[in-house]
Amino acid sequence: MKKEIKILVFTILLTLLMSSRATSQGMPVYDNTNFIGLAKSLIESAKQTSELLKTVQFLKEQKENLEKVNNVVRQLKAVRELARNNQILFDVVQIDVRNILNSPYIQPSEVKRISDSFNYVLENALESLDFVDQILSNDFLKMTDSERALILKQKELESKKMVSSITVKTKRYRDIISFRKMQDKVNNRQINY
Repeated sequence: MKKEIKILVFTILLTLLMSSRATSQGMPVYDNTNFIGLAKSLIESAKQTSELLKTVQFLKEQKENLEKVNNVVRQLKAVRELARNNQILFDVVQIDVRNILNSPYIQPSEVKRISDSFNYVLENALESLDFVDQILSNDFLKMTDSERALILKQKELESKKMVSSITVKTKRYRDIISFRKMQDKVNNRQINY
């Protein structure tokens, strides 16, 4: 910017010198003090423009920094939500599925099918966590923060679907157990006539 100001001042001075040496007839006479005032105001404008350009560049950098921080915050929220959803999945399998499988109203032939259905959901959850770990631990495919945040958000939505799926499955098996329990009571009741 200083270089541009020097060039501007040099051009103005050159113009002043050229106009003062001209002696041809019919050439208007200029008041050099007006040119000096004009040169000073041009120099001041150049300084202000230079400062304005610096301010614009600073604001642009701050905007980029803010976007980076927003992307990191989105990534952290998505990872936290993923961890919470996976904890729900593991708790459901550890407690609810064990209760379902230990119920006397679940037939031995059903145990493998029930176990396989819950294992499938857990395997998907673990694969998803491994993928997320790869995305966060290294520069996976030279991704930008916003691309990484987008994938993490997608994985978060997938984990919510898994939680929903496993919740529906456990409810369905509890309903089956409840129905069989009621059916057993009806079939084995004492009749007092």
